[in-house]
Amino acid sequence: MADAVLTIDDTLSIPLAELSFETSRAGGPGGQNVNKVESRVTLVFPLATSPSLDETRRERLRERLASRISKSGLLRVSSQRHRTQAQNREAAVERFVELLREALAEDPERRPTRPTRASRQRRVQNKRSRSRVKELRGRVRDET
Repeated sequence: MADAVLTIDDTLSIPLAELSFETSRAGGPGGQNVNKVESRVTLVFPLATSPSLDETRRERLRERLASRISKSGLLRVSSQRHRTQAQNREAAVERFVELLREALAEDPERRPTRPTRASRQRRVQNKRSRSRVKELRGRVRDET
């Protein structure tokens, strides 16, 4: 992390200066270390005001990461896996980069397909079988 820029893809890089970090006490087991040390790190990225993003990327991130973005336009990524603040900071940055890559990735174009003959036959067979089962639920008729 010596460089001051995070490379997301070939056309997007975000300066580390745009990110801010908050620390807090991590939850869960861990004894004195968890109770005394602020090892949880939360990376905060101002999605709404970032000069690194163009409007199309900003909108795509807003759509795909909606549950992680606050009303004020801040994207938050937390890490509390590790015992040290430095390791959690690195983990949060890695997760942030991974999230942006996934959210900005283009969806592959869907090529329409048709059901195979065997699958159509299975479907019809299942419908016939189901129909028979339901037919047997009807009234019992005398066959005399």
